[in-house]
Amino acid sequence: MTDFSKQGRILITCAKAMPQWLSLELRELGFPVVTELDAAVVTTGSMADAMKLNISLRTAHRVLFSLKEFQAPDAEVLYKRVLEIPWEEYVPADGYLCINSKVSNETINDPRFATLKCKDAIVDRIRSVHGKRPDSGSDQTGTVVFLYWQDKDAKIYLDTSGEPLSRRGYRKIPMKAPMQETLAAGVILATGWRGEGNMINPMCGSGTLAIEAALLAQKRQPGLLRTNFGFEHIVGFDPGAWKKLRTNSRDAAKTPVNGRIIATDIDPRAVEAARKNAQTAGVDSLIEFAVCDFTETEIPQGGGIVVLNPEYGERLDENENLTKFYFGIGDFLKQKCEGYRGYVFTGNLELAKRVGLRSKRRIPFFNSRIECRLLEFELYSGTKRKKNIEETAL
Repeated sequence: MTDFSKQGRILITCAKAMPQWLSLELRELGFPVVTELDAAVVTTGSMADAMKLNISLRTAHRVLFSLKEFQAPDAEVLYKRVLEIPWEEYVPADGYLCINSKVSNETINDPRFATLKCKDAIVDRIRSVHGKRPDSGSDQTGTVVFLYWQDKDAKIYLDTSGEPLSRRGYRKIPMKAPMQETLAAGVILATGWRGEGNMINPMCGSGTLAIEAALLAQKRQPGLLRTNFGFEHIVGFDPGAWKKLRTNSRDAAKTPVNGRIIATDIDPRAVEAARKNAQTAGVDSLIEFAVCDFTETEIPQGGGIVVLNPEYGERLDENENLTKFYFGIGDFLKQKCEGYRGYVFTGNLELAKRVGLRSKRRIPFFNSRIECRLLEFELYSGTKRKKNIEETAL
């Protein structure tokens, strides 16, 4: 049986350029940041801590609890080393097992072969102890194991998340090219907004930015909406402790929001989808939705942040059509958003220059494989567009 109090190494994966915001979250939760990697952060803790991390983290993809690291020059050695792990202490014999992997080893041509050898070792070990073995497949709703095998270096983890944490469970209607929940949370964290002042989100699409802002402002844990995690299928899981953690998390999510959250879109279908998604997330009472062009979005007194996520445009003709649109974003920020901090999230760095305002910060993010920037503009009275907008280069 797994000792949920035993300390170990925890690898938390995330998108590229996200580790600084994930590290910020970890420190605020009281966890040490051992190492920041390209798309992950290493911390330490117990399996019980992993439960807390899964329910609390906003920018993480997976919480991986390290079981063993070893050298494996080929697949046969990999099998033997995996077989040595006491899997009967982790995986229920009558449960369901999924193996995910990231493999690069010159002795095999197909990474799926390494995944198969890892699975065989686990079920063979369990069968030798219990006389039966768990079912296995690609479904990530049971016990999930992660294999990392680079050259001769092999690492085995229990994936305590199961399905990626970006799948919050509230986005029932995604609309066109929606921003991933974890990315939206990272964008809001990067602005520094925590519920003090207003949060204005024109072009809201399916509402992900506004919903993540509302969750953050109320200190509502994003994992509360999830009905299944990988750690629930590990031998030794205590449903009572999990229920208590969820109850405590719900009780803490009663922080009042000292500002308005306004989300608008010109497409009535997008606003309706955003409204329903917010209702599923339990934050619909915190967000004011409206159908209008972004330039007609209400900008109340009191200041705060304005966050826009316009289309990027991938073809030349799209860029030409979007040039005036980005120019209009600059006019909107300059003329209507005085006293706010303006943010434009885009994956098109050339179009971003057309906003025509000098950015204070250019924060890197990745939307899948697209390198993006979150541009910050301080919108003082009298902000002027530079004569040569090319000089506002990123």
